Amino acid sequence: MEYLYLVTGANGHLGYTVCQMLRDQAKYVRGLILPKDKEERLQALGVEIYHGDITKPESIESFFDFDEHINPSQVVLIHCAGIVSISQKKNPLIEKVNVDGTRHILSLVKQKQIGKMIYVSSVHAIIEKPHGEIIDETKTFDPSLVTGAYAQSKALASKYVIEAINEGIPAIIVHPSGIIGPEDQGHGHMTMMIEDYLNGYLTSRVNGAYDFVDARDVADGILKVVSYGRIGETYILSGTYINLKQLFALLQTYSGKKRAIHVLPRWFAKLSAPLAEIYYKLRKLPPIYSSYSLYTLSSNSHFSHEKATQELGYQPRPIEDTIKDTLMWLAMSNRVKKVSIKAYIQHFIPLKKKSGL
Repeated sequence: MEYLYLVTGANGHLGYTVCQMLRDQAKYVRGLILPKDKEERLQALGVEIYHGDITKPESIESFFDFDEHINPSQVVLIHCAGIVSISQKKNPLIEKVNVDGTRHILSLVKQKQIGKMIYVSSVHAIIEKPHGEIIDETKTFDPSLVTGAYAQSKALASKYVIEAINEGIPAIIVHPSGIIGPEDQGHGHMTMMIEDYLNGYLTSRVNGAYDFVDARDVADGILKVVSYGRIGETYILSGTYINLKQLFALLQTYSGKKRAIHVLPRWFAKLSAPLAEIYYKLRKLPPIYSSYSLYTLSSNSHFSHEKATQELGYQPRPIEDTIKDTLMWLAMSNRVKKVSIKAYIQHFIPLKKKSGL
């Protein structure tokens, strides 16, 4: 019998990409989305859609119901649902979704005797090492030793998953770094930064660096974990460590938009961060700039995906390809005003021909 895949957060950036890859392989997929979420994109993929809220376990019981033709041991749950936040302020909803929601999922996995669970955590859940040291996998998570409400929620949820594994739940944890790439309908922080740069709203930046990974590579890594990952293990799915100067240089090169970007002193950026959060709140969009994001850009983000590479064959693509594809997707989605695709074609098409793609 074919595996049945259950994907929570199926309308999110990563969840949708996972569903897309599974359907490309003709897999049977159920997608869980919020009660008022739109269905069109997932319907087009052929995903069986269920509405529910992981903070309300009674609303997702049908998502876990199977008839006599489905063996629970042949069911794989990929838990992508969660709230990503760079806001400095604590939001009770973050813990409610990321922690309580995950505990509800774990309870149903145990009750229904699901064959395998993949929990999508974050590198933020891992205790930071001093600068100069490489950060690799761990099975010890302590929310009191990580910074920020989001990181703390992911650390606590990861701790609960490890405890469930020790009690017999067949789960594996993956830790993506900063997810970027095309098909981000939810206005993620990095997508918004790129979009605002192209539309002329973003005229300044700070110095800093982070590890960014393409959503498609994370999705591919998750499917490799399903096939080859060891129960009870954790895997970092990171990408490319890059500083913002290099990142903006790529945006300029591939978009053809030579915008002047001012570098703000860090003290000024910290001072103005609360105003930036208010600005994006008025636009009804998540902030791309906050006190927490400034901390993140100065933190040690040298994450190693060596374990995933050695055990799973995980190989993230060059970040240049991610930037090119994201620019094209934003242009084709009409999210960039007066965009010229000419520069993209000039840079991308010759590279594809040269590489034989």
